[in-house]
Amino acid sequence: MTVATALADMNNAILDLQQADYNTFERPLKKLSHALNSAVLKEANDALKAAVDFDAFVDGSNKGGGMMGSASLEWPDDKEQEFGLILTLIDRGAADPSWFMNFGHHWFYDGSKLIAGIRKMTKSAIIPFGRDYKTYITSKPQTMASPSDAPDKTKVFIVHGHDDAPRETLARFIEKQGLEAVILHEKASAGMTIPEKLIKHGNVGFAVVLLTPDDVGRAVAETIDKPRARQNVILELGYFVGRLGRDKVCALLKGDIEMPTDYVGVVFVKWDDAGAWKMSLAKELDEAGYEIDFNIVMKGR
Repeated sequence: MTVATALADMNNAILDLQQADYNTFERPLKKLSHALNSAVLKEANDALKAAVDFDAFVDGSNKGGGMMGSASLEWPDDKEQEFGLILTLIDRGAADPSWFMNFGHHWFYDGSKLIAGIRKMTKSAIIPFGRDYKTYITSKPQTMASPSDAPDKTKVFIVHGHDDAPRETLARFIEKQGLEAVILHEKASAGMTIPEKLIKHGNVGFAVVLLTPDDVGRAVAETIDKPRARQNVILELGYFVGRLGRDKVCALLKGDIEMPTDYVGVVFVKWDDAGAWKMSLAKELDEAGYEIDFNIVMKGR
């Protein structure tokens, strides 16, 4: 994800939050927090939040008297401090939407309906924040991670063996979600070795490893050969576990295949021709921060 993409996601989430109602405000609020905590913004935002004390800010504000709606927050004049406070407000709200609703109702009271407080808070605090924050963050490129260093959550890497059919089915499933399926042999080599190509094209947010029974093998003490995935597939499975983290890798097992023993914690999903694996994989992608349309998933099963 690039800075521009993260800021676009932020803007879209704020627009959705502005239009949300009592039953729908949680999703755009969490999307907003997710965008602001993306890798390309995290360093700058962590510094902004570390420079403020949100609880002291609230305690020091005018809590109002007996009249409903008389409480008012005393925002600092320093713009960076204001950014840090609103970033903290968004993080806390995403973690506890009920707290966010009650906070809005108390400090941004606009009638008896709880959603009215959220809408007023969005209009008077979060929308101006989004506008000014964008200007601030784009003026400080030195605080941002390089786009090439950040996982690109528009792409999913597919590791595969010799079985072309599941690879193509998986690629079409990913592409229907508007994502790019990265298949290494489809990328130009340009004189690079396989490890060099993996490094260049591995800046993804998630990898799916197809473990298909292309080889057979056994321990010396055993007498029966067992179906196994190809050695390059196991190697690349380990590579992506190391690069992305085990929660960003899903292994799809086709058939009665021997499972690697040293990958505790990696998600393994059974491949089935009926397509039940699609929902399991979609949930893992969603948990990893990808935008997944579950209606498309259901229609494709």
